[in-house]
Amino acid sequence: MKLSSIHHVAIIVSDYELSRDFYVNKLGFDVVRENYRETRKDWKLDLRCGNIELEIFGESNPPKRVSRPEACGLRHLAFQVESVEETVKELEAVGIECEPIRTDDFTGKKMTFFADPDGLPLELHE
Repeated sequence: MKLSSIHHVAIIVSDYELSRDFYVNKLGFDVVRENYRETRKDWKLDLRCGNIELEIFGESNPPKRVSRPEACGLRHLAFQVESVEETVKELEAVGIECEPIRTDDFTGKKMTFFADPDGLPLELHE
């Protein structure tokens, strides 16, 4: 078996319009596809981040995340950036708060966390 790369990551959001605005207008992801699924009464939004797609499923009343970030399953999404400091400034300019910048103990690179509208932890890593 040869798994060549990650094709996509899927997340469920509680407020489709708020999350769409966050990922598209604030983080700058490109929309690949956007579809309302009548049979499921939900939205499916496919976004491009580099070579990977992020699938957003807008569902009404999804279960809340058990804890942050230590829950079984997806812990967080990490995005590679050239400069954590510059990206933090850009995020703060659109109203997104970030944790203090720190150095990863294992890579020695700068990193920080912020959250999406549902509290999903998102990481910036150089």
